[in-house]
Amino acid sequence: MFDSKLLFHDISGQFVSPEEQDIFSDVTIYFRVGKGQAATVFLYTEEYEYPMSLMGADKASERGFSGAGDIFDFYEVTVKLGDKPFSYAFKIEVNGDKEDAHVVFYDFRGAYLRKPSADNHMAFRLFPGAHVPGWARGAVMYQIFVDRFCNGDKSNDVLTNEYHYNGGHTVHVDDWDKYPHPSESYKEFYGGDLQGVIDKLDYLHDLGIDVLYLNPIFASPSSHKYDTMDYDHIDPHFGRIVEDEGKLLEEDVTDNREATKFVNRVTNIKNLEAGDLLFAELVDEAHKRNMKVIIDGVFNHCGSFNKWLDRELIYGGGAYESEDSPYHKWFDFKKKKWPQNNSYDGWWGYDTLPKLNFEGSKTLQEYVLRLARKWVSAPFNADGWRLDVATDLGHSESFNHEFWQRFRNAVRDANPNAIILAENYGSSRNWLEGNEWDTIMNYDAFMEPVTWFLTGEEKHSDEFKKERLNNTALFWKSMKKAIGENFGNFSMYTSMNQLDNHDHSRFMTRTNMKPGRSSDPAGPKAADKGTNKGIYKEATVIQMTWPGAPTLYYGDEAGVCGFTDPDNRRTYPWGHEDKELIEFHKTIIDIHKKYPEFTDGALIPLGEHKVKGILTYGRFTADAVSVIILNNNNREKEIALDLRPLGVPTDCSFERLILTDEAGFDVDSVKYHTSGRDLNITLKEYSSVILRLSK
Repeated sequence: MFDSKLLFHDISGQFVSPEEQDIFSDVTIYFRVGKGQAATVFLYTEEYEYPMSLMGADKASERGFSGAGDIFDFYEVTVKLGDKPFSYAFKIEVNGDKEDAHVVFYDFRGAYLRKPSADNHMAFRLFPGAHVPGWARGAVMYQIFVDRFCNGDKSNDVLTNEYHYNGGHTVHVDDWDKYPHPSESYKEFYGGDLQGVIDKLDYLHDLGIDVLYLNPIFASPSSHKYDTMDYDHIDPHFGRIVEDEGKLLEEDVTDNREATKFVNRVTNIKNLEAGDLLFAELVDEAHKRNMKVIIDGVFNHCGSFNKWLDRELIYGGGAYESEDSPYHKWFDFKKKKWPQNNSYDGWWGYDTLPKLNFEGSKTLQEYVLRLARKWVSAPFNADGWRLDVATDLGHSESFNHEFWQRFRNAVRDANPNAIILAENYGSSRNWLEGNEWDTIMNYDAFMEPVTWFLTGEEKHSDEFKKERLNNTALFWKSMKKAIGENFGNFSMYTSMNQLDNHDHSRFMTRTNMKPGRSSDPAGPKAADKGTNKGIYKEATVIQMTWPGAPTLYYGDEAGVCGFTDPDNRRTYPWGHEDKELIEFHKTIIDIHKKYPEFTDGALIPLGEHKVKGILTYGRFTADAVSVIILNNNNREKEIALDLRPLGVPTDCSFERLILTDEAGFDVDSVKYHTSGRDLNITLKEYSSVILRLSK
């Protein structure tokens, strides 16, 4: 009897060798089928069907394929690649008599009967010439919103009334634990800075962090700094202020030319260069701890304070003031009405976020490419860029692709070990072919499916849908679609897998399954109520056992809650952290890094997808097998698993690596024994377990 559950292939190094390919090179592709169930197997492409050879059991075992000759047959074929992406599926002619014989196809969706279409987006894909830095595969990342992380130098704090921005004066927040203002947090400053990050590097290293991702750090008037005023320099409020002269603004004055303390701080070259050197020191200190540093590149738009536009008239020579400015074509002005031309194109209509007019100026293009090289080169030596709203840059998709190809070349020429990851909502398929971005912030194939399954919420906590909660079938359908749509091996195993970040509600808050915003009558305190640490730990177990780079948003490990922006930008709770949760993160990060199946292994679903609230899957390499089981129901569940798809021996034993629930976590070693290849386990409500095959 043909069993489609035993069919398997994925894009891991277990089934594709080598896992990253050069152009015009040979690659060997492997496929698994139930023993004796296939008459013939073909590697199927739009142009050709490649016959695959049945491997002998001994050869398959030498390759590290479990169950060879017992449960499975393994097939292989070697093909010559070109210089373009190579898409493929599998065609299986099933053994059987005339009534049972039929043809099955297999791709990211699994097994199906209909011949795949020519534009099959669920085909497996290889990308000759696509290579990513080895350090990025499975790296544990930590995102820092600098103003809210740690204040290491109070002398550089933005002061109350230091300058005027977007309808009001700046506010220095004296109470570190104050909730961010629901609508004006962009001009609230808590004092976090790069010295604060340096001061906490040992804490982050002890936590197990491999990579720091810093939200924007270049000079900017806001606390979020997605409105850059000077891409050439670190904001002195994050850096060092060595010459601090001038006055604050009077309460009723809005002209920033009179904000002489601010103007001196952000235009004085001594302050700017001191901040640049502090950033270089931060990167150097991180590298001493074997940690990398990724910086945020906001190139689609700048800020109205930007020295090229200079709407505040504090630099001189800006395009806002004069049509003769050398930066005139760097912006798209709709009207000829100088001086003080306010008709420039703003991103999404925001006049504080002028959109950069790349097609209008080759000089602008070259300037940004110079910046791309500068910050990943000595003396700064950043290890990569995260690209903000990356598909929005330019005025057409064709130019967008052209520019990011040039950007990638500039970065890799300057620093071959730098990574480029991008923010994008929706399909990133056309940008992830190995010549533009390395990978993405993984919303579609991680944050959203995990959030839907465990909480029924969407990522902003704006709505709850009961039909999504505990919907195991929807989880796998969403995951398979997004993985197939977007990823190759190089991009999947480096994808930034986050539960939350600066643009979305904290995952801990989503566990209360109650939509809300900090501007609601109940206020931000509602984000802290009714949360479920059991669900949160389940999510973190998925995060640390899923292919990709698990990425914490600062304070996640300490229990920080919050609705969506700006409430998600609360300060790190130094002195009143959830220490049990921090210890849990140290433990689960250590498990992620200790066992190679979690950074390099194949991923396979286990169990029936129709069982609500139960999620089970395996990760495996040639040398190791682990099983992850979650019970997201509000009551205890008995779970029966068929482990044949993992190829485990009969009557084997698994060692428990960790057990989590609402009350805590347990790392005591416990043995679980199979009956044949069936595993039966009972899990209490909102709990998870990781089991590893005992050798």
